[in-house]
Amino acid sequence: MERLIWDEYCLTGTAKYLLDDPYRAGKTGLFARGCDARAINRLIQDGQVKRENIVIIGICCTGMSDSVSGQMAAKCCDCTHPTPVVYDLMIGEPVKPVAKPERFKAVAELEQKAAQEKSEYWTRQFAKCIRCYACRNICPACNCRECFADQYRVGWLGKQHHTAENLVFGLTRAYHIADRCIECGECARVCPVGIPLMELNRKLIKDIQQLFGDYHAGVDSETAPPLGRYSLDDMEEFM
Repeated sequence: MERLIWDEYCLTGTAKYLLDDPYRAGKTGLFARGCDARAINRLIQDGQVKRENIVIIGICCTGMSDSVSGQMAAKCCDCTHPTPVVYDLMIGEPVKPVAKPERFKAVAELEQKAAQEKSEYWTRQFAKCIRCYACRNICPACNCRECFADQYRVGWLGKQHHTAENLVFGLTRAYHIADRCIECGECARVCPVGIPLMELNRKLIKDIQQLFGDYHAGVDSETAPPLGRYSLDDMEEFM
């Protein structure tokens, strides 16, 4: 490779490329923005990669641009950690983390609707799904060696393409990554039919933060996700 081009239109997350060749000998170098660094921590914590096998070149990010509109990409507008949380080398000046509580605005509006309205809303959304699995394939938290959607066991997800099966896939995937989503927004970005997947993810993130405190997935590789640990201080209002 004679030249590597990295500009404001390089939207795709880089971390999941680490899984393309899991048995590669030696170290792998990877450019990582804030979201990519959190994704790397996610993969490390899931046992998919080893930190000592990665050389992380951190890039301080102020937001990427949409190649069509030229405006800041939607997924970057809600970024809370623009500076890589893990790196070996750093390029650029660090950008302070920002809380961005407004990223839950769409969730709050949806919560105000009646249960039937919510059901109809998500049924309409997943009726559009073509089961291309682009959301799963791009997501760093979706890193199972065999996805439930690819299994042929009776009782799991069927292969029919209709709304009920689409809902099973979409909701199961959302619950699977509930406390592991790093909010990179890649799932919504690559969805060819425009399903607002981050609204669903952020609803679960919002609930987890209310129940278990201010947890942000991928900020480090040591803290266990809230749903993967038990404490006597856990809230029990649902019991």
